[in-house]
Amino acid sequence: MRFDRRTGLGIAVWLVVGLLATGHRACPAVETLRVGSAAIEIPADDTMDMAGGIHPWKAQGAEAPLRATAIVLARGDEKLAICSCDVLFVQKDFVDPALAKIEAATGIPPQRVLVHATHTHSAPSATRVHGYQRDPRFVEGLATSIADAVISAHAALAAHPDCRLRYRLGEESSVGQNSRILLGDGTIFWIGNRDDAVRPTGPFDPELPVMAFETADGKPVATLFNHSTHCIGSREGGKRSPAFYGLAAQELEAEQGGHHVFLQGASGSTHNLTVPPAEMVIRIKEAVNRARITATPRPVHRLDAIKEPFEFRVRVFDESAEEEAVKGYCRKRVGSEEAAEGIALVFRTQRAEIAPHQGEIRTTSIQTLAIGDVAIVGVPAEFFTVLGQEIKRQSPFRHTFIAELSNDWVGYIPDSRGHELGGYQTWTGHHSYGEPGTGERMVATAVNQLERLHEELRGEGRKQAPEQGNGGGSAR
Repeated sequence: MRFDRRTGLGIAVWLVVGLLATGHRACPAVETLRVGSAAIEIPADDTMDMAGGIHPWKAQGAEAPLRATAIVLARGDEKLAICSCDVLFVQKDFVDPALAKIEAATGIPPQRVLVHATHTHSAPSATRVHGYQRDPRFVEGLATSIADAVISAHAALAAHPDCRLRYRLGEESSVGQNSRILLGDGTIFWIGNRDDAVRPTGPFDPELPVMAFETADGKPVATLFNHSTHCIGSREGGKRSPAFYGLAAQELEAEQGGHHVFLQGASGSTHNLTVPPAEMVIRIKEAVNRARITATPRPVHRLDAIKEPFEFRVRVFDESAEEEAVKGYCRKRVGSEEAAEGIALVFRTQRAEIAPHQGEIRTTSIQTLAIGDVAIVGVPAEFFTVLGQEIKRQSPFRHTFIAELSNDWVGYIPDSRGHELGGYQTWTGHHSYGEPGTGERMVATAVNQLERLHEELRGEGRKQAPEQGNGGGSAR
């Protein structure tokens, strides 16, 4: 058979017609990763009661702004948003209206937005706890800043249409330690003298994961980092401050470019007890920079999320035993009888407010985000480190980290052994009221979400290229 130009053209047409007839399609273009980020200052002033201690106090100025900092990720129609706020806590009664505003403006459903508190102890009060009430002016400004930050980050997506993710599991082991120390009299350290310290009663998690989002030519757009130590410590006492993590984030931002977002890990049982705040800022910055420099590219083939209600019960407690635990510790460790009684009164008042609600079922939420093979688990509590580590151990994802104090706040959540040992984190109050066993149930729920999300992502990966995508990344 003689082949000429017309014969070749005829064969090509025949092949195309044949492919169309048998249902074969050309592979769709690979979706690029778009990234937008923004930071909005949270309004605050010296007239507002400050949170973070047992008694309220007033600040005199600020050493750095308190901010709501947001990242929005998009891949095709799939989108996720993360907003980190320099506050002690966020609660669902003002987070949920902000999420509704975000959805109306951007189309991102609440299930795909994580709102987080960095847990700085140098910000005005956003909730009722210990000796202070919520400041409604601060809460109003905080809710507006959350919505504005995510909406602004969403608008910035157009400026960065082709980005990449580089990831590194870094480490900082000197900023923080397990602070629930067994003392010589069998109690657990909180504040005051610890000369009779015996041993820590749980682990410390030094992991410092870093996610660097950059343009295709390596220019920083946003950097997200995570670490697990209580966010207490500012350079200048008596002032509003995002504390050492937030200070590090803002300085890294000025030095490296791109917005820097901090997510607090499972740190309900860890504090810094020895390192000065100025040095903590330096060490965190160095650890983030080390991880960022050595981070390697990670594919972002999927953006997905699960967010579901979680029910737990308000504990039933023995008033006389609770009173004795608080007063006994404070009389021995705090100092004067007057100071001990002042603290005991705060806890006594909280218990009186909680007592009528013993046994009630409360509802909060647990959320899991998947950014390629990196998973973020959002829990609404000051989560004991041992519980966060258990989630990581059981996770089917290659990389998993915890963002405590996300979307809501339900106080400290210890593990069952932590409840048995006692201590401040288990004394009944607005800061701790879930029944024992709640922490283990949260772990089981989070692991279940991770397994379901991972299986769905694996299923998407097994599909043939022409069948990929779900027409918009439906939210749960």
